[in-house]
Amino acid sequence: MTQPVEAFERAGIFQLAGEAEGRALVFSQPLSFWGGIDAETGDITDHSHPGLGQNVAGKILVMPSGRGSSSSSSVLAEAIRKGTAPAGILLERPDPILAVGAIVAEFLYGIRMPLVVCDISGIVAGDRIVIGAGADGRAIIGIKTES
Repeated sequence: MTQPVEAFERAGIFQLAGEAEGRALVFSQPLSFWGGIDAETGDITDHSHPGLGQNVAGKILVMPSGRGSSSSSSVLAEAIRKGTAPAGILLERPDPILAVGAIVAEFLYGIRMPLVVCDISGIVAGDRIVIGAGADGRAIIGIKTES
């Protein structure tokens, strides 16, 4: 028996514009890419984070914000280059460190990973997320959830 699907949209602001889709990987805690993510595999390696052992590759990472250090930029850029990064990231608050990593990856490798600031409430792990751009250039986030 199939579950009913609920779909909704919300607007956001791009820190780096782009399109992506994937399953949501949702955390209530920020995650540092420096020491928290293995850029070779996309695995979460931070032993103090509840996502320890999960993999971010190809997912839409949803969390309140990043969590320093400034070296997170280089880890994110490297993960984007290797194909082990999230397909996109949704944040409640802007994060200049993650933005730098995504921008550098686009500049150096020509690979774009959208980074969006938006309301993340109501998004749960496993939801299908589609990130796109509206006519006004703002981010449009489509969310499909099975109830």
